[in-house]
Amino acid sequence: MTDDTVDHRRLIIAGTGISGLTAGIYAARSNNDPLIVEGDEPGGQLTLTTDVENYPGFPEGISGPDLINNMKEQATKFGADTRNGVIEDVSKEPAGHFRVEFSDGDVYTADAVIAASGASARTLGVPGEDEL
Repeated sequence: MTDDTVDHRRLIIAGTGISGLTAGIYAARSNNDPLIVEGDEPGGQLTLTTDVENYPGFPEGISGPDLINNMKEQATKFGADTRNGVIEDVSKEPAGHFRVEFSDGDVYTADAVIAASGASARTLGVPGEDEL
């Protein structure tokens, strides 16, 4: 680690949507010391969804924000840490670990990095799109 490194983690997961949080739950349960990074859209697109009726285990459905909150709580229960921030750069160091730089200047190193950054909705810009 260099002098500007905040911390070294076994695993850093970029994204707190359904994929990132699922990875965080399994990584924490297997003692992989994950750091889950919430970017510009914590929880991802699912936080904009009112009713999720096709996710296993919820026969009556669940709201997107509730599902994300439950998953985040489960990940932290098993030992995952979370932090807000935007990752600006990830590079592989000669020593074999990854260097993860945040927009606020913080630098972490990690043995592995999972990119679960999701996607952002794109609209067509046609009349009536927002109403429908």
